[in-house]
Amino acid sequence: MILWRTPLRLAVVSLATALLGAGATATAVPAGTPGPAPRAGTPQAAVSGPVAGAVPGDPKAADPAGTYPWLSAPGLAEAGYVEEEFYLSGHADAYGPTGERLAEDVPYTTRVVVRRPSSPARFNGTVLTEWQNVSGGYDLDALWAPDQMTRAGYAWVGVSAQRVGVDQLREWSPARYGRLDVTGQGRFTADEMSYDVYAQAAAALRAGAGRVLGPLRARTLLGIGASQSAGRMTVYYDRVLPQTEPVFDGYGFVVGSAPSRKGGEPVFHVLSETDVRTPARRADDDGYRRWEVAGSAHSGRFGQAYREPLLTRDLGTAPAYSCDRPPYSEVPLHHVIAASYAHLERWVERGVLPPAARPLEFAPDGTKVRDAEGLARGGVRLSQVEVPTALNTGDNTGETFCVLFGTHVPFTGEQLDRLYPTHTRYVAGVAAAGARAVRDGHLLPADAAADLRDAVSSDVGRD
Repeated sequence: MILWRTPLRLAVVSLATALLGAGATATAVPAGTPGPAPRAGTPQAAVSGPVAGAVPGDPKAADPAGTYPWLSAPGLAEAGYVEEEFYLSGHADAYGPTGERLAEDVPYTTRVVVRRPSSPARFNGTVLTEWQNVSGGYDLDALWAPDQMTRAGYAWVGVSAQRVGVDQLREWSPARYGRLDVTGQGRFTADEMSYDVYAQAAAALRAGAGRVLGPLRARTLLGIGASQSAGRMTVYYDRVLPQTEPVFDGYGFVVGSAPSRKGGEPVFHVLSETDVRTPARRADDDGYRRWEVAGSAHSGRFGQAYREPLLTRDLGTAPAYSCDRPPYSEVPLHHVIAASYAHLERWVERGVLPPAARPLEFAPDGTKVRDAEGLARGGVRLSQVEVPTALNTGDNTGETFCVLFGTHVPFTGEQLDRLYPTHTRYVAGVAAAGARAVRDGHLLPADAAADLRDAVSSDVGRD
């Protein structure tokens, strides 16, 4: 994830956390493993808000009393969306990493940020509830993809569940966030309360508490998390959830670990090429699906390009890295993630199993199999890999998070002429690849159409 002004120790720990087990599942939980007595229901947090303040660009935002939500999203009004922020306060239980309950009813106050259709007519009924990622030292809406989410009519809610993110919020705007605390006033500083805080936020969304969704009423509640957040959600699903009552209808684990336990709520696991480092995998079943996306990166071009101006706006600077190979992969992993949400909706609402996907191919020596152009074989294959104009991979090396960025090396003119002697051949190839990905269920038609428009307007194959 994006890093900004993070001490070296935190950067190393965050990087290790992001990479540890991302391509595999957590340690298996033996059937019948005893645990603490189940808690009767999930308490619902008290909700207050929307939090008042200025909007980005408003001169009043320079006043400490007139702040806006951290990493506030641009362009929502044009899409028929609104962004609001709420405080959640309650009493959460604290859990250790193996699921042992350490304490009960510890007070907390946190925040959720909501991006939703302004009109119920635009709402598709599904709330994507993201466990905000804190690998960079601040809350990151890692899975927010504005075009795909607003087009489909989702409501997106980001939950601040971890100490690192909340501490940075408090420092960034004491006036707006100074009262937040997810540690029990310093009693639990290793995010022991995070699992219950996340669940209580979901319970509040389910109940429509404090009109946190405005006039909308949720039909389907999906829990989603990327990278380090997926790891936290894995502990929640495997170790904590069996002791409590379900609050989500299904889960999306993205570019990180996923549960080993087979539970009552479906699990969709989407990995970039970066995250798949072993041919050992959990097999698909009626409660688990895994897709691996060839050529994509853990943190590719889309997320970097979207957030750079927002980090510059809110922090005064955006991160810069010196990687050993040109970053970032331009294979649009977020297009595949959007398709996975649509399948997860149908799975939980109608019991329709999502399509399977080929895994990435591995050689006997444990390395990924690559074609003559250096592109990975197997996996979900978008047009950027099937009809390539550049070498996109999930691999890179260099300082801090470079290993997560993948590579993007444009083909030479000689390579392009050899592959696409005419523009028509290139466009036809992109059209066929997109149609195939849509037919296989790995890409939504609107994203395939956007890829095709880009191909038509390109100079590939032109004299």
